Amino acid sequence: MLLYIIIFLGTILADIIPFLGPPAWTIMVFFQIKYQLNIWPVLFCGVAGSTIGRYIFSYYFAKFAERFFKPRKNEEMQFLGEKLQQEKWGFLLFVFLYTLMPISSTPLFSATGIAHIKPLKVLPPFFFGKFISDLAMISMGSYAVTNSENLLRDYLSWQSLSGMLVALLLLCMVFFVDWKFLLINKKLRLNFRIWK
Repeated sequence: MLLYIIIFLGTILADIIPFLGPPAWTIMVFFQIKYQLNIWPVLFCGVAGSTIGRYIFSYYFAKFAERFFKPRKNEEMQFLGEKLQQEKWGFLLFVFLYTLMPISSTPLFSATGIAHIKPLKVLPPFFFGKFISDLAMISMGSYAVTNSENLLRDYLSWQSLSGMLVALLLLCMVFFVDWKFLLINKKLRLNFRIWK
């Protein structure tokens, strides 16, 4: 039981910290293989922790944005949030599909935090998408253990680095695209003056 609590707390911590910590699924894989735990409780505890961690991240990132971003950027992101919430099923599907992709969810939760999108609109599709994607990652965990000498090489592979680059590009889009102008005028405009 203690190991499942550690998995739960570890995945919360991993998803509170953007980019610096390991992906939450690596914590699940480590404990599942090292202690030969049942995959289903590991997955449930890990995904639940990850979901709570991302909720906390979006909450504190919204506070960070209010303090350090210009009011115009915060208003623009809240406008985007209102528009996204009007497209209920489309937004839920987008979050679910985004979570299935092997890229960081930091840009998604940065945007939803600043936009003040209600957690109940984001967390359920995130949980189910994360459950599926983490199931795949944990299932491949035994391959990773038997091929551990390839892990560092794979971490620095063009696929891994391109995934990090896509996540960084998405994060830049969240910050520097003028979303209100784009949604109203249907024209792309960048604004790099977002800091107070």
